Amino acid sequence: DQKQHVEICRDIANRFNHVYGEVFRMPEPYIPKQGARVMSLNQPDTKMSKSIPEGCVFLLEKPEDILRKFKRAVTDSDTEHCVRYAPGEKPGVSNLIQIYAACTGKSFEDVEREFDGKGYGVFKPAVGEAVVETLRPIREETERLLADKAYLESVYRAGAEKASYVANKTLRKVYKKVGFLAP
Repeated sequence: DQKQHVEICRDIANRFNHVYGEVFRMPEPYIPKQGARVMSLNQPDTKMSKSIPEGCVFLLEKPEDILRKFKRAVTDSDTEHCVRYAPGEKPGVSNLIQIYAACTGKSFEDVEREFDGKGYGVFKPAVGEAVVETLRPIREETERLLADKAYLESVYRAGAEKASYVANKTLRKVYKKVGFLAP
């Protein structure tokens, strides 16, 4: 979703720079190869969305809730119940393989080998555990920071000062290029 926001910024910056000269840097989107598009846990043919809470994982969600969601995650109604990456045939399992691979750094083939013959009942909780462990440092650091109100206030103030300085500097450049008098 953020790519569209970057694209509109690029369009605005490009148009302004073309008319008035170089002022704005062209923003570039950063989209990682793996994990860029995570599919829903309960509808693996649709993108994971916060509007469907049971199909998505929130960064600060309790570990037990994450594990529950992965245990209930949609797999595929095939007879073999094997963990095999085949997005066209097995979208549910393939989605879980992608998530597990992104969290563990393993290849799809390594994931298939690790769970060969183990079935979905073993695989789904393992994916949940991998996600919990991946998110653990984020959750713990967030809790630590939220407990330190004085530190947060200092970060807010420092960030506001820096943003104001950079914005005013850029705005002066824009005023000069457009021919307005700076306030």
